[in-house]
Amino acid sequence: MTTSTPVRRPAPPRPAAPRLRTPRRHTPGRPRRSVLLTALTGVVLVYSLLPLVWLLISATKSQEGLARSFGLWFDGDFDLWSNIADTFTYQDGVFVRWLLNTVLYVVVGAGGATLLAVLGGYALAKFDFPGKKAVFAVVIGAVAVPATALAVPTFLLFSKIGLTDTPWAVVVPSLISPFGLYLMWVFASEAIPTELMEAARIDGAGEVRTFFRVALPLLAPGTVTVLLFTTVATWNNYFLPLIMLKDSDWYPLTLGLDSWNKQAQTSGGETVTNLVLTGSLLTIVPLIAAFLLLQKYWRSGLSAGGVKE
Repeated sequence: MTTSTPVRRPAPPRPAAPRLRTPRRHTPGRPRRSVLLTALTGVVLVYSLLPLVWLLISATKSQEGLARSFGLWFDGDFDLWSNIADTFTYQDGVFVRWLLNTVLYVVVGAGGATLLAVLGGYALAKFDFPGKKAVFAVVIGAVAVPATALAVPTFLLFSKIGLTDTPWAVVVPSLISPFGLYLMWVFASEAIPTELMEAARIDGAGEVRTFFRVALPLLAPGTVTVLLFTTVATWNNYFLPLIMLKDSDWYPLTLGLDSWNKQAQTSGGETVTNLVLTGSLLTIVPLIAAFLLLQKYWRSGLSAGGVKE
């Protein structure tokens, strides 16, 4: 009698284990990419550059070309160089006078405001005196008050002392920069080690020498940052000269170009829109150059104190 051997059936295959998705690791030093952030940055970039592109293109057109061409494209005739020449020679070259006035207001006003902000910020950051908290409150309150709110009281004050319609009416108010003072206050608190000042005093240096030889080089990034802010504010100042000045010989560029733009609204006035646009382009060139040349110091000044050791 034969015994049959049972047949073994192969075991059913096991279901494959689900493969886990390996998370993408972030490599240090390589920034993460965000489509949304990139798109928003592109929109802000276009929004910021579009007026500059329009201004540059419009400055290449004649008065007739502005009317017959599309705003964001060039006209058949390229008149940029002739527009620049006409801008400097129109009305006996008054544009040059306005440019020199603006440079005067910036050098004296913005330069003086930067100097006062550096001196005041250093003193408030490194010296203790009675009433320091009150001074801090006043500075913060002054930062919160818009400049336009002080324009009319400033005009009434200057009219009482007879300084209206003079360059001092623009220069003196520009010397006060509460934001610059506050910025230098914060910057000096972090940038100048107290031990370094004490070492200089032990070596026999006085307070003036300590400031110029020790503190001032360390304050260079913050000084450049305040200088840029005050320069832009003074260069683009419009409302204060508008209420202070009557004589066009003392106009800054902002007020002078506005007077050219308003000529078309007067009876018999000449329309010089092409010169207004060309003058506006020439006006922003020094500011762009200043930002490009000083951006290294400007960025380091803004980031000072951001990292705590």
